[in-house]
Amino acid sequence: MTGCRYAVGGLALVWAATMAGCGRADRRCEGCETLVVAAVSEPSTLLPPLVSETVGRDIGDQIFERLADLRPGAASIDSAGYQPGLAARWERVDSLTWRFHLRPGARWHDGRPVTAEDVRFSFDAFSDSTIGSPAQSVLAGRVAIVPEDSVTFLVRFTEPSPDQLYDATYHVRIIPAHVWSAIPKEDWAGDTALAHLVGSGPYRVAQWQRGQFLTLAADSSFVPAPSLQRAIWRFAPDPDAALNLVLSHEADVLEATAGPERERRAAADSSVRVIHYPSAAYGFLGFNLVSSKGHAATHPVLGDRSTRRALTMAIDRVTAAKAVFGPAAEAPPGPMSQLLWLWSDSIATLPFDRQAAARELDAAGWRAGADGVRVRNGRRLAFDVLVPSTSAARRQLAALLQEMWRSAGAAVTVTAVDFPVFQERLGQGRFDAYIGAWIDEPSPRGLADQWTRQGWAALNYGHYASPGFDSLFARASRTANVVDAGRAYRAALEMLNADAPALFLFAPANAAVVSSRVRGIEINPYSWASGLRKWRVE
Repeated sequence: MTGCRYAVGGLALVWAATMAGCGRADRRCEGCETLVVAAVSEPSTLLPPLVSETVGRDIGDQIFERLADLRPGAASIDSAGYQPGLAARWERVDSLTWRFHLRPGARWHDGRPVTAEDVRFSFDAFSDSTIGSPAQSVLAGRVAIVPEDSVTFLVRFTEPSPDQLYDATYHVRIIPAHVWSAIPKEDWAGDTALAHLVGSGPYRVAQWQRGQFLTLAADSSFVPAPSLQRAIWRFAPDPDAALNLVLSHEADVLEATAGPERERRAAADSSVRVIHYPSAAYGFLGFNLVSSKGHAATHPVLGDRSTRRALTMAIDRVTAAKAVFGPAAEAPPGPMSQLLWLWSDSIATLPFDRQAAARELDAAGWRAGADGVRVRNGRRLAFDVLVPSTSAARRQLAALLQEMWRSAGAAVTVTAVDFPVFQERLGQGRFDAYIGAWIDEPSPRGLADQWTRQGWAALNYGHYASPGFDSLFARASRTANVVDAGRAYRAALEMLNADAPALFLFAPANAAVVSSRVRGIEINPYSWASGLRKWRVE
Protein backbone atom coordinates (compact mmCIF):
# COMPACT_ATOMS: atom_id res chain seq x y z
CA MET A 1 0.00 0.00 0.00
CA THR A 2 1.47 3.39 -0.98
CA GLY A 3 0.50 6.57 0.80
CA CYS A 4 -2.95 5.49 2.08
CA ARG A 5 -3.90 5.31 5.74
CA TYR A 6 -7.18 4.10 7.15
CA ALA A 7 -8.83 5.53 10.21
CA VAL A 8 -10.72 3.92 13.00
CA GLY A 9 -13.34 5.24 15.37
CA GLY A 10 -13.74 9.02 15.40
CA LEU A 11 -11.24 9.56 12.59
CA ALA A 12 -13.37 7.90 9.94
CA LEU A 13 -15.12 11.11 8.92
CA VAL A 14 -11.80 12.92 8.56
CA TRP A 15 -10.45 10.35 6.18
CA ALA A 16 -13.69 10.06 4.26
CA ALA A 17 -13.47 13.77 3.56
CA THR A 18 -9.79 13.92 2.71
CA MET A 19 -8.82 10.63 1.15
CA ALA A 20 -11.09 10.46 -1.86
CA GLY A 21 -9.52 8.11 -4.37
CA CYS A 22 -7.99 5.72 -1.82
CA GLY A 23 -9.24 2.22 -2.08
CA ARG A 24 -9.77 -0.57 0.43
CA ALA A 25 -7.05 -1.38 2.93
CA ASP A 26 -5.86 -4.33 0.83
CA ARG A 27 -5.42 -2.29 -2.34
CA ARG A 28 -2.56 -0.10 -3.51
CA CYS A 29 -3.15 3.65 -3.75
CA GLU A 30 -0.68 5.04 -6.26
CA GLY A 31 -0.20 8.81 -6.33
CA CYS A 32 -2.13 9.30 -3.08
CA GLU A 33 0.76 10.22 -0.80
CA THR A 34 -0.56 11.91 2.33
CA LEU A 35 1.30 13.03 5.42
CA VAL A 36 -0.45 13.77 8.73
CA VAL A 37 1.04 16.27 11.17
CA ALA A 38 0.06 16.18 14.85
CA ALA A 39 -0.10 19.80 16.01
CA VAL A 40 -0.48 21.21 19.48
CA SER A 41 -3.19 23.88 19.20
CA GLU A 42 -4.88 25.36 16.14
CA PRO A 43 -4.10 28.66 14.40
CA SER A 44 -6.66 31.43 14.60
CA THR A 45 -5.79 32.52 11.04
CA LEU A 46 -3.47 31.69 8.15
CA LEU A 47 -3.34 35.18 6.64
CA PRO A 48 0.39 36.03 6.98
CA PRO A 49 0.18 39.61 8.35
CA LEU A 50 -2.05 38.35 11.17
CA VAL A 51 -0.26 35.11 12.04
CA SER A 52 1.33 34.99 15.49
CA GLU A 53 1.21 31.29 16.40
CA THR A 54 3.96 28.89 15.32
CA VAL A 55 1.49 26.39 13.89
CA GLY A 56 -0.09 29.15 11.77
CA ARG A 57 3.34 30.02 10.38
CA ASP A 58 4.12 26.35 9.67
CA ILE A 59 0.93 25.86 7.67
CA GLY A 60 1.02 29.30 6.07
CA ASP A 61 4.55 28.76 4.77
CA GLN A 62 3.19 25.97 2.56
CA ILE A 63 0.69 28.39 1.01
CA PHE A 64 2.42 31.78 0.86
CA GLU A 65 5.98 32.58 -0.19
CA ARG A 66 8.74 34.96 0.83
CA LEU A 67 10.71 36.74 -1.88
CA ALA A 68 13.81 34.78 -0.80
CA ASP A 69 14.77 32.35 1.94
CA LEU A 70 17.77 32.49 4.27
CA ARG A 71 19.63 29.20 4.32
CA PRO A 72 19.80 27.47 7.73
CA GLY A 73 22.88 28.56 9.63
CA ALA A 74 23.61 31.56 7.39
CA ALA A 75 24.14 35.01 8.88
CA SER A 76 21.32 37.46 8.23
CA ILE A 77 23.84 40.04 6.93
CA ASP A 78 25.43 37.62 4.45
CA SER A 79 23.93 38.32 1.00
CA ALA A 80 25.30 34.97 -0.22
CA GLY A 81 23.16 33.17 2.37
CA TYR A 82 19.87 33.79 0.55
CA GLN A 83 18.26 31.54 -2.04
CA PRO A 84 15.43 32.33 -4.47
CA GLY A 85 11.81 32.13 -3.36
CA LEU A 86 9.08 34.06 -5.11
CA ALA A 87 11.87 36.25 -6.48
CA ALA A 88 14.23 34.57 -8.94
CA ARG A 89 17.06 37.09 -8.50
CA TRP A 90 17.98 40.49 -7.06
CA GLU A 91 20.80 42.99 -7.14
CA ARG A 92 21.90 46.01 -5.13
CA VAL A 93 21.26 49.36 -6.84
CA ASP A 94 22.81 51.67 -4.24
CA SER A 95 23.26 51.90 -0.45
CA LEU A 96 19.50 52.22 0.09
CA THR A 97 17.99 50.26 -2.80
CA TRP A 98 17.67 46.69 -4.12
CA ARG A 99 16.03 45.56 -7.35
CA PHE A 100 14.07 42.27 -7.35
CA HIS A 101 12.80 40.17 -10.27
CA LEU A 102 9.83 37.84 -9.71
CA ARG A 103 10.05 34.19 -10.69
CA PRO A 104 9.03 33.74 -14.33
CA GLY A 105 5.57 32.23 -14.58
CA ALA A 106 4.74 32.69 -10.88
CA ARG A 107 0.97 32.39 -10.42
CA TRP A 108 -1.57 32.50 -7.66
CA HIS A 109 -3.56 29.37 -6.93
CA ASP A 110 -6.52 30.90 -8.80
CA GLY A 111 -4.39 31.14 -11.96
CA ARG A 112 -3.70 34.89 -11.99
CA PRO A 113 -0.08 36.02 -12.34
CA VAL A 114 1.85 37.31 -9.34
CA THR A 115 2.87 40.92 -9.95
CA ALA A 116 5.07 43.62 -8.45
CA GLU A 117 1.87 45.33 -7.31
CA ASP A 118 1.13 42.29 -5.12
CA VAL A 119 4.51 42.79 -3.48
CA ARG A 120 3.84 46.48 -2.84
CA PHE A 121 0.40 45.65 -1.44
CA SER A 122 1.86 42.99 0.87
CA PHE A 123 4.56 45.23 2.34
CA ASP A 124 1.95 47.93 2.94
CA ALA A 125 -0.24 45.39 4.75
CA PHE A 126 2.59 44.21 7.00
CA SER A 127 3.35 47.87 7.81
CA ASP A 128 -0.25 48.92 8.50
CA SER A 129 -1.12 49.75 12.12
CA THR A 130 -4.73 48.66 11.51
CA ILE A 131 -3.51 45.09 11.07
CA GLY A 132 -0.75 45.22 13.69
CA SER A 133 1.61 42.67 12.18
CA PRO A 134 4.57 41.68 14.39
CA ALA A 135 6.79 43.06 11.59
CA GLN A 136 5.19 46.51 11.64
CA SER A 137 7.85 48.04 13.89
CA VAL A 138 10.60 46.86 11.51
CA LEU A 139 8.96 47.90 8.24
CA ALA A 140 6.69 50.90 8.83
CA GLY A 141 8.30 54.10 7.60
CA ARG A 142 11.55 52.30 6.81
CA VAL A 143 10.85 50.28 3.64
CA ALA A 144 9.01 51.18 0.43
CA ILE A 145 8.24 49.07 -2.65
CA VAL A 146 8.39 50.80 -6.03
CA PRO A 147 7.15 48.68 -9.00
CA GLU A 148 9.14 49.25 -12.21
CA ASP A 149 7.03 46.90 -14.34
CA SER A 150 4.76 43.91 -13.70
CA VAL A 151 7.57 41.62 -12.55
CA THR A 152 10.32 44.01 -11.41
CA PHE A 153 10.36 46.30 -8.39
CA LEU A 154 12.67 48.28 -6.14
CA VAL A 155 12.93 47.85 -2.38
CA ARG A 156 13.99 51.21 -0.94
CA PHE A 157 15.17 51.77 2.63
CA THR A 158 15.36 55.03 4.53
CA GLU A 159 18.80 54.31 6.00
CA PRO A 160 21.77 52.03 5.35
CA SER A 161 21.85 48.76 7.27
CA PRO A 162 23.62 45.39 6.92
CA ASP A 163 20.19 43.76 7.46
CA GLN A 164 18.52 45.28 4.38
CA LEU A 165 18.27 42.03 2.43
CA TYR A 166 16.98 40.31 5.56
CA ASP A 167 14.27 42.95 6.02
CA ALA A 168 13.35 42.73 2.34
CA THR A 169 12.77 38.98 2.49
CA TYR A 170 12.32 37.47 5.96
CA HIS A 171 9.27 39.17 7.47
CA VAL A 172 6.82 39.39 4.58
CA ARG A 173 4.93 36.59 2.85
CA ILE A 174 3.38 37.89 -0.37
CA ILE A 175 -0.43 37.93 -0.55
CA PRO A 176 -2.68 38.65 -3.59
CA ALA A 177 -3.82 42.24 -3.95
CA HIS A 178 -6.73 41.22 -6.15
CA VAL A 179 -8.21 39.20 -3.25
CA TRP A 180 -7.53 41.37 -0.21
CA SER A 181 -7.63 44.93 -1.56
CA ALA A 182 -11.43 44.75 -1.79
CA ILE A 183 -11.78 43.77 1.88
CA PRO A 184 -11.43 46.50 4.55
CA LYS A 185 -8.34 45.82 6.64
CA GLU A 186 -10.32 46.04 9.86
CA ASP A 187 -12.31 43.02 8.63
CA TRP A 188 -9.31 40.82 7.78
CA ALA A 189 -9.03 39.21 11.22
CA GLY A 190 -12.65 38.07 11.11
CA ASP A 191 -12.51 36.72 7.55
CA THR A 192 -12.82 32.92 7.53
CA ALA A 193 -13.42 32.32 3.82
CA LEU A 194 -11.09 29.59 2.55
CA ALA A 195 -11.51 31.02 -0.94
CA HIS A 196 -9.53 34.07 0.22
CA LEU A 197 -6.50 32.00 1.29
CA VAL A 198 -4.95 32.19 -2.16
CA GLY A 199 -1.18 31.83 -2.26
CA SER A 200 1.60 31.12 -4.72
CA GLY A 201 3.26 28.31 -2.75
CA PRO A 202 3.32 24.55 -3.30
CA TYR A 203 0.05 23.87 -1.46
CA ARG A 204 -3.45 25.31 -1.30
CA VAL A 205 -6.07 24.93 1.42
CA ALA A 206 -8.49 22.14 0.52
CA GLN A 207 -10.48 21.89 3.75
CA TRP A 208 -10.49 23.30 7.28
CA GLN A 209 -12.68 21.61 9.85
CA ARG A 210 -12.29 23.98 12.79
CA GLY A 211 -11.21 22.27 15.97
CA GLN A 212 -10.27 19.05 14.16
CA PHE A 213 -8.04 19.20 11.08
CA LEU A 214 -6.85 21.21 8.10
CA THR A 215 -6.00 19.69 4.71
CA LEU A 216 -3.54 21.07 2.17
CA ALA A 217 -3.46 19.80 -1.41
CA ALA A 218 -0.52 20.13 -3.79
CA ASP A 219 -1.00 22.91 -6.33
CA SER A 220 -0.68 21.51 -9.84
CA SER A 221 0.97 24.65 -11.25
CA PHE A 222 3.85 24.83 -8.73
CA VAL A 223 7.29 23.95 -10.14
CA PRO A 224 8.88 21.67 -9.14
CA ALA A 225 5.83 19.58 -8.28
CA PRO A 226 5.62 18.60 -4.57
CA SER A 227 6.35 14.97 -3.72
CA LEU A 228 3.52 14.89 -1.17
CA GLN A 229 0.05 15.28 -2.62
CA ARG A 230 -1.67 16.06 0.69
CA ALA A 231 -0.66 17.29 4.12
CA ILE A 232 -3.14 17.16 6.97
CA TRP A 233 -2.70 18.99 10.26
CA ARG A 234 -4.53 17.25 13.12
CA PHE A 235 -5.10 19.60 16.04
CA ALA A 236 -4.49 18.21 19.52
CA PRO A 237 -5.18 19.98 22.83
CA ASP A 238 -1.79 19.30 24.44
CA PRO A 239 1.63 17.68 23.79
CA ASP A 240 0.58 14.32 25.26
CA ALA A 241 -2.43 14.06 22.96
CA ALA A 242 -0.30 15.05 19.96
CA LEU A 243 2.33 12.41 20.73
CA ASN A 244 -0.38 9.79 21.18
CA LEU A 245 -1.60 10.51 17.63
CA VAL A 246 1.83 9.57 16.26
CA LEU A 247 2.39 6.55 18.51
CA SER A 248 -1.07 5.20 17.64
CA HIS A 249 -0.25 5.62 13.91
CA GLU A 250 -2.95 8.25 13.38
CA ALA A 251 -0.32 10.86 12.47
CA ASP A 252 3.13 10.74 10.91
CA VAL A 253 5.00 13.71 12.38
CA LEU A 254 5.16 15.71 15.59
CA GLU A 255 7.25 18.89 15.55
CA ALA A 256 8.59 18.50 19.11
CA THR A 257 7.97 16.23 22.08
CA ALA A 258 8.14 19.20 24.49
CA GLY A 259 9.90 17.34 27.29
CA PRO A 260 12.37 14.53 28.05
CA GLU A 261 9.70 12.11 29.28
CA ARG A 262 7.75 12.25 26.00
CA GLU A 263 10.98 11.89 24.09
CA ARG A 264 11.74 8.69 26.02
CA ARG A 265 8.28 7.35 25.17
CA ALA A 266 8.86 8.01 21.49
CA ALA A 267 12.37 6.53 21.51
CA ALA A 268 10.98 3.29 22.93
CA ASP A 269 8.64 2.81 19.95
CA SER A 270 10.35 1.07 17.00
CA SER A 271 7.75 2.33 14.50
CA VAL A 272 8.96 5.92 14.83
CA ARG A 273 12.28 7.72 15.00
CA VAL A 274 13.33 10.77 16.98
CA ILE A 275 15.13 13.56 15.09
CA HIS A 276 16.94 16.20 17.13
CA TYR A 277 17.36 19.73 15.80
CA PRO A 278 18.17 23.05 17.52
CA SER A 279 15.35 25.14 18.89
CA ALA A 280 15.13 28.87 18.17
CA ALA A 281 14.39 29.51 21.85
CA TYR A 282 16.62 30.54 24.71
CA GLY A 283 15.72 30.97 28.36
CA PHE A 284 17.14 33.03 31.19
CA LEU A 285 16.60 34.29 34.70
CA GLY A 286 16.45 38.06 34.54
CA PHE A 287 17.32 40.17 37.58
CA ASN A 288 15.41 43.36 38.34
CA LEU A 289 18.12 45.99 38.77
CA VAL A 290 15.77 48.74 39.96
CA SER A 291 13.43 49.06 42.90
CA SER A 292 9.83 48.04 42.29
CA LYS A 293 8.89 51.41 43.86
CA GLY A 294 10.48 53.38 41.04
CA HIS A 295 13.19 53.26 38.40
CA ALA A 296 15.23 55.98 40.11
CA ALA A 297 16.27 53.63 42.92
CA THR A 298 18.39 50.51 42.53
CA HIS A 299 17.18 47.16 43.80
CA PRO A 300 18.46 46.72 47.39
CA VAL A 301 19.93 43.29 46.60
CA LEU A 302 20.09 42.76 42.85
CA GLY A 303 21.11 46.27 41.88
CA ASP A 304 24.63 45.43 43.02
CA ARG A 305 26.84 44.07 40.23
CA SER A 306 29.12 42.05 42.54
CA THR A 307 26.11 40.33 44.12
CA ARG A 308 24.67 39.41 40.72
CA ARG A 309 28.03 38.04 39.59
CA ALA A 310 28.29 35.90 42.71
CA LEU A 311 24.74 34.60 42.31
CA THR A 312 25.55 33.71 38.70
CA MET A 313 28.73 31.79 39.62
CA ALA A 314 26.77 29.82 42.25
CA ILE A 315 24.60 28.20 39.53
CA ASP A 316 25.56 25.11 37.55
CA ARG A 317 23.83 26.20 34.35
CA VAL A 318 24.80 23.13 32.32
CA THR A 319 23.37 20.68 34.86
CA ALA A 320 20.18 22.72 35.22
CA ALA A 321 19.62 22.96 31.46
CA LYS A 322 20.09 19.26 30.82
CA ALA A 323 18.06 18.19 33.88
CA VAL A 324 15.00 20.10 32.69
CA PHE A 325 15.30 20.03 28.89
CA GLY A 326 17.26 16.84 28.20
CA PRO A 327 20.81 15.96 27.18
CA ALA A 328 20.73 17.94 23.90
CA ALA A 329 20.06 21.23 25.72
CA GLU A 330 22.94 23.68 26.20
CA ALA A 331 23.71 26.49 28.61
CA PRO A 332 24.07 29.38 26.15
CA PRO A 333 27.08 31.71 26.15
CA GLY A 334 24.74 34.70 26.21
CA PRO A 335 21.21 35.68 25.11
CA MET A 336 20.92 33.37 22.12
CA SER A 337 19.52 30.08 20.93
CA GLN A 338 21.66 27.35 19.39
CA LEU A 339 20.56 28.67 15.98
CA LEU A 340 21.86 32.21 16.15
CA TRP A 341 24.95 32.62 13.98
CA LEU A 342 26.72 34.47 16.80
CA TRP A 343 26.92 31.34 18.98
CA SER A 344 30.48 30.56 19.96
CA ASP A 345 31.85 28.58 22.87
CA SER A 346 34.73 31.09 22.94
CA ILE A 347 32.47 33.85 24.32
CA ALA A 348 33.60 34.55 27.88
CA THR A 349 31.04 33.73 30.57
CA LEU A 350 31.13 33.69 34.35
CA PRO A 351 32.08 30.14 35.39
CA PHE A 352 30.24 27.86 37.77
CA ASP A 353 32.51 28.14 40.81
CA ARG A 354 31.03 27.92 44.31
CA GLN A 355 34.24 29.05 46.00
CA ALA A 356 34.61 32.07 43.73
CA ALA A 357 30.94 32.90 44.36
CA ALA A 358 31.53 32.78 48.12
CA ARG A 359 34.57 35.04 47.85
CA GLU A 360 32.62 37.52 45.72
CA LEU A 361 29.78 37.60 48.26
CA ASP A 362 32.27 38.10 51.10
CA ALA A 363 33.87 40.98 49.22
CA ALA A 364 30.44 42.52 48.60
CA GLY A 365 29.80 42.54 52.37
CA TRP A 366 27.44 39.58 52.64
CA ARG A 367 28.19 37.65 55.87
CA ALA A 368 26.77 34.27 56.85
CA GLY A 369 23.94 34.55 59.37
CA ALA A 370 22.96 32.15 62.13
CA ASP A 371 20.43 30.39 59.87
CA GLY A 372 22.90 30.08 56.99
CA VAL A 373 21.41 33.02 55.04
CA ARG A 374 23.89 35.81 54.33
CA VAL A 375 23.22 39.30 55.69
CA ARG A 376 24.52 42.75 54.77
CA ASN A 377 23.75 45.87 56.80
CA GLY A 378 20.81 44.10 58.41
CA ARG A 379 19.31 42.94 55.09
CA ARG A 380 19.11 39.25 54.24
CA LEU A 381 20.32 37.96 50.88
CA ALA A 382 16.76 37.14 49.87
CA PHE A 383 14.67 37.63 46.75
CA ASP A 384 11.76 36.09 44.84
CA VAL A 385 11.68 34.41 41.42
CA LEU A 386 8.52 34.95 39.35
CA VAL A 387 7.46 32.19 36.92
CA PRO A 388 4.33 31.48 34.86
CA SER A 389 2.28 28.68 36.43
CA THR A 390 1.52 27.34 32.94
CA SER A 391 5.18 26.35 32.38
CA ALA A 392 6.15 23.17 34.23
CA ALA A 393 9.69 23.50 32.89
CA ARG A 394 10.18 26.98 34.31
CA ARG A 395 8.75 25.93 37.68
CA GLN A 396 11.14 22.96 37.77
CA LEU A 397 14.05 25.19 36.81
CA ALA A 398 13.17 27.70 39.53
CA ALA A 399 13.19 24.92 42.14
CA LEU A 400 16.68 23.81 41.01
CA LEU A 401 18.01 27.37 41.21
CA GLN A 402 16.41 27.84 44.60
CA GLU A 403 18.31 24.85 45.99
CA MET A 404 21.63 25.88 44.44
CA TRP A 405 21.30 29.38 45.88
CA ARG A 406 20.38 27.98 49.30
CA SER A 407 23.81 26.33 49.39
CA ALA A 408 25.37 29.72 48.60
CA GLY A 409 23.57 31.43 51.48
CA ALA A 410 20.68 33.01 49.57
CA ALA A 411 17.06 32.63 50.65
CA VAL A 412 15.03 32.44 47.43
CA THR A 413 11.29 32.03 47.11
CA VAL A 414 9.35 31.11 43.97
CA THR A 415 6.03 32.67 42.97
CA ALA A 416 3.99 31.04 40.18
CA VAL A 417 1.17 33.09 38.64
CA ASP A 418 -1.10 32.77 35.62
CA PHE A 419 0.55 33.92 32.42
CA PRO A 420 -1.48 37.16 32.00
CA VAL A 421 -0.54 38.12 35.58
CA PHE A 422 3.08 37.17 34.87
CA GLN A 423 3.16 39.51 31.87
CA GLU A 424 1.41 42.29 33.77
CA ARG A 425 3.88 42.14 36.66
CA LEU A 426 6.85 42.19 34.30
CA GLY A 427 5.48 45.27 32.55
CA GLN A 428 4.95 46.99 35.91
CA GLY A 429 8.34 45.99 37.29
CA ARG A 430 6.75 44.15 40.25
CA PHE A 431 9.28 41.36 40.60
CA ASP A 432 12.77 40.65 41.94
CA ALA A 433 13.74 38.11 39.29
CA TYR A 434 11.85 36.14 36.66
CA ILE A 435 12.43 33.21 34.34
CA GLY A 436 11.72 34.21 30.77
CA ALA A 437 12.20 32.81 27.29
CA TRP A 438 12.51 34.41 23.86
CA ILE A 439 12.38 33.08 20.32
CA ASP A 440 15.33 34.11 18.16
CA GLU A 441 15.10 35.41 14.63
CA PRO A 442 18.14 34.97 12.38
CA SER A 443 19.15 38.59 13.01
CA PRO A 444 20.63 39.52 16.41
CA ARG A 445 19.02 42.95 16.07
CA GLY A 446 16.19 41.92 18.42
CA LEU A 447 18.65 41.86 21.32
CA ALA A 448 18.37 45.65 21.38
CA ASP A 449 14.79 45.44 22.68
CA GLN A 450 15.79 42.84 25.24
CA TRP A 451 19.03 44.19 26.73
CA THR A 452 19.85 47.79 25.69
CA ARG A 453 18.65 51.02 27.31
CA GLN A 454 16.18 51.59 24.46
CA GLY A 455 14.59 48.29 25.47
CA TRP A 456 13.28 49.75 28.71
CA ALA A 457 10.12 50.63 26.79
CA ALA A 458 10.01 47.16 25.19
CA LEU A 459 11.29 43.86 26.62
CA ASN A 460 14.13 44.91 28.94
CA TYR A 461 11.98 44.36 32.03
CA GLY A 462 14.96 44.20 34.41
CA HIS A 463 16.07 47.71 33.30
CA TYR A 464 19.66 46.80 32.59
CA ALA A 465 21.51 49.85 31.29
CA SER A 466 25.14 49.98 30.23
CA PRO A 467 26.46 52.72 27.94
CA GLY A 468 29.43 50.48 27.17
CA PHE A 469 27.26 47.56 26.08
CA ASP A 470 24.93 49.83 24.10
CA SER A 471 27.89 51.37 22.27
CA LEU A 472 29.43 48.00 21.38
CA PHE A 473 26.07 46.61 20.28
CA ALA A 474 25.32 49.63 18.08
CA ARG A 475 28.73 49.36 16.41
CA ALA A 476 28.19 45.65 15.76
CA SER A 477 24.75 46.28 14.24
CA ARG A 478 26.30 48.71 11.73
CA THR A 479 29.07 46.32 10.64
CA ALA A 480 28.43 44.67 7.26
CA ASN A 481 31.28 42.16 7.15
CA VAL A 482 30.19 38.87 8.75
CA VAL A 483 33.53 38.15 10.44
CA ASP A 484 33.95 41.67 11.81
CA ALA A 485 30.30 41.87 12.90
CA GLY A 486 30.57 38.53 14.70
CA ARG A 487 33.65 39.74 16.53
CA ALA A 488 31.94 43.00 17.52
CA TYR A 489 28.73 41.32 18.70
CA ARG A 490 30.70 38.83 20.80
CA ALA A 491 32.63 41.64 22.46
CA ALA A 492 29.31 43.26 23.40
CA LEU A 493 27.96 39.97 24.75
CA GLU A 494 31.05 39.45 26.89
CA MET A 495 30.43 42.83 28.52
CA LEU A 496 26.81 41.81 29.11
CA ASN A 497 27.89 38.52 30.68
CA ALA A 498 30.38 40.29 32.95
CA ASP A 499 27.66 42.63 34.25
CA ALA A 500 25.36 39.65 34.96
CA PRO A 501 21.94 41.29 34.46
CA ALA A 502 20.68 37.74 33.87
CA LEU A 503 21.65 34.09 34.00
CA PHE A 504 21.40 32.66 30.50
CA LEU A 505 20.14 29.23 31.46
CA PHE A 506 19.00 27.09 28.56
CA ALA A 507 19.08 26.75 24.80
CA PRO A 508 17.01 23.62 24.15
CA ALA A 509 16.97 21.26 21.21
CA ASN A 510 13.70 19.99 19.77
CA ALA A 511 12.99 16.30 19.34
CA ALA A 512 10.69 15.64 16.38
CA VAL A 513 8.89 12.30 16.22
CA VAL A 514 8.59 10.87 12.71
CA SER A 515 6.95 7.72 11.41
CA SER A 516 9.38 5.23 9.88
CA ARG A 517 7.43 5.44 6.60
CA VAL A 518 8.40 9.10 6.06
CA ARG A 519 11.59 9.69 4.08
CA GLY A 520 13.65 12.63 2.87
CA ILE A 521 13.08 14.85 5.89
CA GLU A 522 15.36 17.86 6.18
CA ILE A 523 14.40 20.28 8.93
CA ASN A 524 15.05 24.01 8.81
CA PRO A 525 15.02 24.82 12.53
CA TYR A 526 13.60 28.31 11.97
CA SER A 527 10.62 26.81 10.12
CA TRP A 528 10.62 23.06 10.65
CA ALA A 529 8.01 22.19 7.98
CA SER A 530 9.29 24.54 5.27
CA GLY A 531 10.75 21.64 3.27
CA LEU A 532 7.63 19.49 3.51
CA ARG A 533 7.03 19.47 -0.25
CA LYS A 534 10.24 17.42 -0.69
CA TRP A 535 9.37 14.77 1.91
CA ARG A 536 8.18 11.33 0.80
CA VAL A 537 5.80 8.79 2.25
CA GLU A 538 6.58 5.15 1.58
